[in-house]
Amino acid sequence: MAKNKTTETIASVSDFVNAVKDPVKKSDSIQVIELMQSVSGFEAKMWGPSIVGFGSYHYVYESGREGDMPIIAFSPRTTGLVFYLSINPENRDKYLSELGKHKTDKGCITVKKLEDIKMPVLKKMIQDSLKHRKSLHSK
Repeated sequence: MAKNKTTETIASVSDFVNAVKDPVKKSDSIQVIELMQSVSGFEAKMWGPSIVGFGSYHYVYESGREGDMPIIAFSPRTTGLVFYLSINPENRDKYLSELGKHKTDKGCITVKKLEDIKMPVLKKMIQDSLKHRKSLHSK
């Protein structure tokens, strides 16, 4: 079975964020880290070379593949800030309609910069994602 590419590393989150060349993206990343840490209570950790994650959960698929993933995460990419959230499907469309300028792809939500979105809505999405992930993996 293939080894998971996205695993928690000991790399420095500060070094990663400080290496972000775009000053707005760097500043936004620092703001997102502060928000995700305060809402989740988890310390920021690097997952793979470019994802900043908070907390972790263990999953097992029916195929037998298993691993660990961050409960919530984001990555400053060239296209913008990519959020990896597991929002309750019942709430997802409502939050996205209120968020502001964004794009979605599979389980990701991408925003060019934080000034394009409503931060209180992002905070609610993070809270929902934490609660939803806990409900899925506390059984």
